[in-house]
Amino acid sequence: MNATSHARSFVRHRNDAARPRVNAIEIVSPRQKGPEGHPLLSVIIPTSDGYRNGYLPALLNQLTQQTCQQFETIVVAGDSRQGRAINIGADIARGRFLLTLDDDTRLLSCDTIRRLLDAMQKDDTIGMAGGINRIPAGAPAFVKRAMVELPRRSTPDVAAVTESDLAEHPLLMMRRDTFVRVGGENELMPRGLDPYLRRQFRQAGCRVVVVPGADYAHLPPPTFSKLVRQFFRNGRQSALCSRWFSEWLVETPDRHVSRFVEHRPLHYRICRHALHMLASALKGHFIYICAYAAYAAGFVWECFSADPPRPRRTLEESEKEPTPAAYRS
Repeated sequence: MNATSHARSFVRHRNDAARPRVNAIEIVSPRQKGPEGHPLLSVIIPTSDGYRNGYLPALLNQLTQQTCQQFETIVVAGDSRQGRAINIGADIARGRFLLTLDDDTRLLSCDTIRRLLDAMQKDDTIGMAGGINRIPAGAPAFVKRAMVELPRRSTPDVAAVTESDLAEHPLLMMRRDTFVRVGGENELMPRGLDPYLRRQFRQAGCRVVVVPGADYAHLPPPTFSKLVRQFFRNGRQSALCSRWFSEWLVETPDRHVSRFVEHRPLHYRICRHALHMLASALKGHFIYICAYAAYAAGFVWECFSADPPRPRRTLEESEKEPTPAAYRS
């Protein structure tokens, strides 16, 4: 493995603080090369530990079974900042298109990558394309119930390529040149990366869509206690973003919509949350009630906790820290 620097010179909002040593491991075989000798697509998988309870090895095996094989796979291990890890992968990627996968994503169709690529190649106005997050056969009863009750945990079906806000990082294909042009991922925000990046692509004049048949699964935590802890953490991170990064926060609709409203006032969101809780109680959706009660508790907890340090670093502070190394095989 040869050490390379990941300067990420295209990144608009960099986070060079507390940078860990990371490994960017590229997996390429001769059949993955395109007609010009380079992969058409670069698959980027950020992971903290390079294993994720066995999900990552399973995902890498699923990639070998895809009908489209004109891609390289770049696993960026060791960075807990998802946005920065993706930018590191994009910095060394050689493909015309980028595809981000979470390390616990499951590909449910052998045609998932081919369908995304076909949509992108047929329509130059599409800058970002996501798939359909389905409840997989054999999922535990609690997981199935959570994916039904919780918004954005599964994707409503579509019959054709559809303008949507449900294109998300667990399966997200992008044009690399547009990704670089909009400044890449926002490395400063601990939460809200998906809506921020979708807005950047739309402002660049690109469509954001979901593609039928590009099926995958991205499951919620498998137990009630883990789900509640996740939502409490998400609530705290949301409060941090509201405090420090309010200019980057973007509304996230729960369904496919053609007209996007980027910002809603706080009183509107509070009333909407209360109405959703009431509607969920009437439907008997108690997983939703408990999850979003935990989210609200985390939000309030962070708002009334001791004022934390601003999660940014000045250029002077960043320059005092050593530059990490990336590796490519």
